[in-house]
Amino acid sequence: QVQLVESGGGLVQAGGSLRLSCAASGRTFSSYVVAWFRQGPGKERDFVAVISGIGSTIRYADFAKGRFTISRDNAKNTVYLQMNSLKPEDTAVYYCAADRAWYTTAAYAYWGQGTQVTVSS
Repeated sequence: QVQLVESGGGLVQAGGSLRLSCAASGRTFSSYVVAWFRQGPGKERDFVAVISGIGSTIRYADFAKGRFTISRDNAKNTVYLQMNSLKPEDTAVYYCAADRAWYTTAAYAYWGQGTQVTVSS
């Protein structure tokens, strides 16, 4: 079982940057695929990015390409989401999720509690 804790959210002006962290428990973290999702007010939970267990394969949602970067440090059991050039429409609760399988849908077995990102115009 994996427990996930997100951090790094906050309030930022449009054009600014934030780095989210997803810290995981467990001794086999490198065997888990980790993804980021987001859910804006009144919206469905959307896929943002996903990274394979050893970081060799990455995929982004179209809106994240060129602005967001997902990475992981398995020695620290942590996955990061660097978000640059933020826009007001990026405002959402951001969740990390983990599973042994690769998904770009919300089919992940393990989820964090979420961290709020608010981008002001």
